[in-house]
Amino acid sequence: MRRYVAMEAQAMGHGGVSAMARVSGMARSTIYRGLSDIQAGVIAPPGRVRRPGGGRKRKTVHDPTLLVELKRLVEPATRGDPTRPLLWTSKSLRNLARELARQGHQVCPRVVGELLRQLGYSRQANRKTKEGGQHIDRDAQFH
Repeated sequence: MRRYVAMEAQAMGHGGVSAMARVSGMARSTIYRGLSDIQAGVIAPPGRVRRPGGGRKRKTVHDPTLLVELKRLVEPATRGDPTRPLLWTSKSLRNLARELARQGHQVCPRVVGELLRQLGYSRQANRKTKEGGQHIDRDAQFH
């Protein structure tokens, strides 16, 4: 976007950067950065807006023990066939995030969900189960 605004500012000539800053709401420094990108011939890779490696690093890079601790918390509540690739957990993401915070990890429930998917887990909603509804002599009633 900054390159497009910079090209428009360049086409306007003198005062173009100020005019495009007012029209677009972009900072003048951003437009000047776009102009320097155009002059240097810098282009983004196809299908990308930013260069590779830009943005915030993953939580597991800053906190290498996070994944191990999460797996340790989830394993007692794991459901599903261990031989299948997909496992379930019935623990809530908020409770997992709260427990990880008690252990010194700063993580939000959304990130906990992403990490669970990375570990091969799926969230399974709690279901009510009716236990004990069958009478012991139920079969005898019909004979």
